[in-house]
Amino acid sequence: MRSVRVLGTGVAVVLLAAGGAAGAGAAEGREADLAYHGAASLASGQVDLRFTPHNHGPSAVPDATVRLRWSEPLADRQELPDGCARSGARAVLCRVGALEADEAGERIALRIQLSRAAPEVQLELDTVWSSGAVDRNPANDRQRVLILDTGDAYYF
Repeated sequence: MRSVRVLGTGVAVVLLAAGGAAGAGAAEGREADLAYHGAASLASGQVDLRFTPHNHGPSAVPDATVRLRWSEPLADRQELPDGCARSGARAVLCRVGALEADEAGERIALRIQLSRAAPEVQLELDTVWSSGAVDRNPANDRQRVLILDTGDAYYF
């Protein structure tokens, strides 16, 4: 996978390419079932998020990318871990990496600053690239989490 970061007005976008186009060169018959499990908390406009990607198989995935979309705009400046980049005013893309069949991947942890303190924020997680693998059960790789400004962890 090749990733290119394009910077402009404080926003970075990750462009994914496999053989020239996202999803190009998909191996016929390769099927993977990706899911994300973790926890998030919100306090004074800051979201602490940690989650682990899982591949329920039956095939391995050489690489994947998850999109994190927020119901509130993000602050212009974010300190994101390696492999994550802004994708618009309300989204972040994170590289999941290789996932063997029936195994969990590396835990991803980020601290997101919202542009303003909000009493709640909704987070949506979904796979946007999976190296061309087909997911016949995409319902479990799309999570929607309501996080209240209580400082408590909300699990998904």
